[in-house]
Amino acid sequence: MASSVSSSLLILVLFSFTSSLLLCNAYLPLRHHPNRGVASHNYRDALTKSILFFEGQRSGKLPPNQRMTWRRDSGLSDGSAMHVDLVGGYYDAGDNVKFGFPMAFTTTMLSWSVIEFGGLMKGELGNAREAIRWATDYLLKATAKPDTIYVQVGDANKDHACWERPEDMDTPRSVLKIDRNTPGSEVAAETAAALAAASLVFRRIDPTYSKLLVRRAMRVFEFADKYRGTYSNALKSFVCPFYCSYSGYQDELLWGAAWLHKATKNPTYLNYIQVNGQTLGADESDNTFGWDNKHVGARILVSKAFLVQKVQSLHDYKGHADNYICSLIPGSSQAQYTPGGLLFKMDDSNMQYVTSTSFLLVTYAKYLTSARKVVNCGGAIVTPKRLRTIAKKQVDYLLGDNPLKMSYMVGYGTRYPQRIHHRGSSLPSIAAHPAKIQCSSGFSIMKSPSPNPNILVGAVIGGPDQHDRFPDQRSDYYQSEPATYINAPLVGALAYLAHSFGQL
Repeated sequence: MASSVSSSLLILVLFSFTSSLLLCNAYLPLRHHPNRGVASHNYRDALTKSILFFEGQRSGKLPPNQRMTWRRDSGLSDGSAMHVDLVGGYYDAGDNVKFGFPMAFTTTMLSWSVIEFGGLMKGELGNAREAIRWATDYLLKATAKPDTIYVQVGDANKDHACWERPEDMDTPRSVLKIDRNTPGSEVAAETAAALAAASLVFRRIDPTYSKLLVRRAMRVFEFADKYRGTYSNALKSFVCPFYCSYSGYQDELLWGAAWLHKATKNPTYLNYIQVNGQTLGADESDNTFGWDNKHVGARILVSKAFLVQKVQSLHDYKGHADNYICSLIPGSSQAQYTPGGLLFKMDDSNMQYVTSTSFLLVTYAKYLTSARKVVNCGGAIVTPKRLRTIAKKQVDYLLGDNPLKMSYMVGYGTRYPQRIHHRGSSLPSIAAHPAKIQCSSGFSIMKSPSPNPNILVGAVIGGPDQHDRFPDQRSDYYQSEPATYINAPLVGALAYLAHSFGQL
């Protein structure tokens, strides 16, 4: 019986894959635009798809205008274990858990993308705002109770023991929280950063919502700073090794204060940065920016206050930001690139560092251009144009200019990963297979070589190894799993590139 179920599922997968492929290609045709130079890629098409991806990660009650139509409602009782409403938000990657720490960082980076480059996004700006609001509506629910944040829904260990669609999940929807007795300054401060950054996105178009976001951000940051501690200690058995905070919470406190300063212009936060910057690691030489470590992002963000707003007391942050930039220059002793030219930080989901770095490069180039400044790397002058060139090369590699001629964005280009590590994408959709697929039944498909039947359009995956190799195996979550925090900073970089080549 089990084998017949497995084989019928595999047949459905193949049928659904063919249908999805046709729909995917019909749904978002590549558009051609007059370019101001020679564009390597259709960045506008990639931008559209990078935002569409977030609809495939939605949890909760899906809206009538849902474009990723193979998804259905899921997690409609989330929060009930603690008698709170935690319906909504995003699944972070290829499983069915809602992790608050990376979700908040995703929200901050999507917001920063819109703050810096939303004016260039044209028709995609509305979709980007929708992606942000889907997250902030959830974060407002998670922070509704003072001095408490609900930071996770779902038991990752039990979830990972199943391979099932989010619409079918019957694993425990455990709810984890931080409070005064079990502090989690890193996730609290990141949540404050997300709410503050998003308040800037909605300031003009929905001032009431924007004020709600910034007021909540202030309250949440006060909680993060007053009750200091790492959530990786208090909730270790649940959040580790999935989203352990290895860098501590000091980086998030600096990052959160930087966003609140930007959102409120309240001198309290500027004073906080000036007084606490050094003890919170402003000048540390860690040069990896992602969901765990925010030091580099904080340096770039705070440097704008000096470069553009001329806040002289933040002069040192230009030097801190420059040190990071110099660590990226090909040929630098700190820079590591694959033979094909991809920035390489680590084996596990390396593409998240490629996208976050590319975003920081085009953003810092914008600040430098505004201030008519350059970067000095040991006597070698690095111009804003050079930073943009490095960022473009990274994005172009991601989109297909690499030794395998493989796009690492699903649904973009003619050759892209077919077997991504993603439960909903790999199993037949509810429309194709209405009957429930049990917890362990899906593993036959997870282990099969069949292409995923549902195209998770726009998903950027972990990417190739340090030798530019990519096996396209569903079981390889290091290289084949997508994540919201891989896409979020890419949105800003793609908007910049699409505009600069006249595609927007």
